[in-house]
Amino acid sequence: MTASVRSVFDQKFTTIRDNLLRMDQLLDAAIDRSLAALKNQDVDLARQVIADDTAINELRFTVEEECLALIATQQPAASDLRAVIAAMNLVNDMERMADHATGIAKTVIRIGSEPLLKPLVDIPRMASFARDMLRRSIDAFLARDVEAARAIASQDDELDRLYKAVFDELLQIMIKDPTTVTRATYLLWCAHNIERIGDRVTNIAERVVFMTTGTMQELNV
Repeated sequence: MTASVRSVFDQKFTTIRDNLLRMDQLLDAAIDRSLAALKNQDVDLARQVIADDTAINELRFTVEEECLALIATQQPAASDLRAVIAAMNLVNDMERMADHATGIAKTVIRIGSEPLLKPLVDIPRMASFARDMLRRSIDAFLARDVEAARAIASQDDELDRLYKAVFDELLQIMIKDPTTVTRATYLLWCAHNIERIGDRVTNIAERVVFMTTGTMQELNV
């Protein structure tokens, strides 16, 4: 790239990065608020999480369009092209994470005023862990930090362990008292949505490795 072309590319990619960061902020808030809605059985807050998902969807399409325009007009190569492709994949995974937060909110609406089956302990821990993984995965993308990305992916095992603990506990409750099946299933849905967020963070980590090294590698298998 010539200096002028480099400057244009950097300016346009900065816009993409800024929109990606904005999307990350909205996503983090969606996860946080969906759990708050669950803990407090706040149906109004759950409805707000669902309504706010539109802004996340719009940002995803904005970033994808910006990336395609950048490829078409600047024709980046090598690591620059991989960075643009990685950004497109990131916003797709982030949009799906927002869908998982929305899934929790929809479950809150289903539960309504019916008392939760049990006090929430591991599910909020799962959410906090997933949010931390997400934050650090975006940092790794911005810093092109391969080692950080690999470390984040390996931590998905802990999230899976927490999910298994929730699953096993709720399963035992259902076995002992079949009348609890519906309420236990609600909590299982919520825990599963968080576990899926962790899987998508792992996808982001894989894209960071690809962007930086040029090698597409499945992590944490």
